[in-house]
Amino acid sequence: MASPPPSASTSPPETGRPARLVVLVSGSGTNLQALLDAIAADPHGYGAQIVAVGADRDAIAGLERAERAGIPTFVCRVKDHGSREEWDAALAAATEAYAPDLVVSAGFMKIVGKEFLARFGGRVVNTHPALLPSFPGAHGVRDALAYGARVTGCTVHFVDDGVDTGPIIAQGVVEIRDEDDEAALHERIKEVERRLLVDVVGRLARNGYRIEGRKVQIGELG
Repeated sequence: MASPPPSASTSPPETGRPARLVVLVSGSGTNLQALLDAIAADPHGYGAQIVAVGADRDAIAGLERAERAGIPTFVCRVKDHGSREEWDAALAAATEAYAPDLVVSAGFMKIVGKEFLARFGGRVVNTHPALLPSFPGAHGVRDALAYGARVTGCTVHFVDDGVDTGPIIAQGVVEIRDEDDEAALHERIKEVERRLLVDVVGRLARNGYRIEGRKVQIGELG
């Protein structure tokens, strides 16, 4: 069971400096690309810049996207460390080296541990392809279909020490069609997910936010 989410308040960076993002990926990096495109389209107005991209495996498209954009990358593979705890500490250290204001888990398929959350708790944003708290875990799309749900969607939330249990920031709804299989439904969810992630990260970066229990308030922190 996840621990109760702590209260936290984060102001936007000082005037004139965009928020620093470290993005973590495990695969194709389409969410990363959506963030890169949004920043490139409005580099001053978006309010954030990606300062590094990290991964848990080599030779993936997400890293290639970062390299094409001239963004530093790092890889922390679980198998290169003696234990999961050692891997978590190494990932935390590699991430902290870039002094991020926010960490974005963009299709990162590993669960971070105590050391990572001790350093970045309340600052790690994740996406999930279901309307949490329904259908958490690795098979949210499949589980919604199997249950017979008529709508599903995606959730952008802060990461805590549970599995998809952190405070919810925003959600987007996707209708389930009679002809849907897992692949077709997941593709429509991803389209909504990318737009929602870009919107949420930008607003968090520009306006700051407060976490009070399970509630997230963006801006108006005075």
